[in-house]
Amino acid sequence: MLKLEHLGFAVSNLEEANELYTRLLGSGPYKHESVPAEKVTTSFFKVGQVKLELLEATTEDSAIAGFIQKRGEGLHHVAFEVQDIFQESARLRKQGFEILYPEPRQGADNKLVNFVHPKSAGGVLIELCQEIQ
Repeated sequence: MLKLEHLGFAVSNLEEANELYTRLLGSGPYKHESVPAEKVTTSFFKVGQVKLELLEATTEDSAIAGFIQKRGEGLHHVAFEVQDIFQESARLRKQGFEILYPEPRQGADNKLVNFVHPKSAGGVLIELCQEIQ
């Protein structure tokens, strides 16, 4: 069973985006984190049971930098929490979905992550995530 975990937003300037979302939501981010493997710096806001993740590229060759260059700032991905990310990745592969990484990798917020490519998921980048025990 999948559960909505967070929505990821690509931003050009994390500091400015944090100020904007703090004004919009009425409270600031509860966490900031660097994810070198993904070449991003992130911040997280809590909105009810769902989190918003803001992602700023740390290098020009990161996926977030490429996304902003092609599409501009905005919604980047929808993340779902799964019980077993290895099993769920294998299940989706068998269903014909293109899974980006051969094996899940360390992501932000103490999670293992993998992604379903947008071209096999109706144009939406789907993140699968599992809390690291």
